[in-house]
Amino acid sequence: MNHEVTSVDQLEAIYGEPSERALWKELTYLNEDYQAFVKACPFVVLASVGEEGTDCSPKGDPAGFVRILDERTVVVPDRPGNNRIDNLRNILADPRVSLLFLIPGVGETLRINGRARISVDPELLASFEVNGKSPKTAIVVSIDRVYYHCAKAIVRSGLWEAQTQIPRECLPSPGAMHRRLSGGHFDAETYDRDLQKNTQAGLY
Repeated sequence: MNHEVTSVDQLEAIYGEPSERALWKELTYLNEDYQAFVKACPFVVLASVGEEGTDCSPKGDPAGFVRILDERTVVVPDRPGNNRIDNLRNILADPRVSLLFLIPGVGETLRINGRARISVDPELLASFEVNGKSPKTAIVVSIDRVYYHCAKAIVRSGLWEAQTQIPRECLPSPGAMHRRLSGGHFDAETYDRDLQKNTQAGLY
């Protein structure tokens, strides 16, 4: 017996029709309510697709760091990271992206689907300056669709509940992971000892 779903007809038979509310939540622009979510958000996940496959990267800054240029355009500063620039490479190959906005303590999430371009406009980059440092690039997203998700996933996960948090020491430390990935040729103790200081120094 084949238990794999292979057609849209099968999916629709399993799930049924979406509710009227699920349909009217999707817009082609940021209305006043959706703009409020973007302005309050300090953390976004950026999904992209390119020749090497897909990527999903976290982006974070103080609330409102995703700037609304107009109701159909947002900009995300690309802060310092590991220089893999996977999502930027993908955008050059395929501009389609999705942004998922998460706000601490809020159950609902907001999703933007659109098309991105990479900007090095000096004035735009300077407008995102923090501590005298500007991002190297900014990701400008033209909006195709905007949708807000209800709180069910957040409630089921208990994401914002204090009792679901686990001590960091219950998981392998970053240094320990690097040591294992390097085949044992890595100074994990020094890395972990200096991690907080180095993280703060490299934020911008």
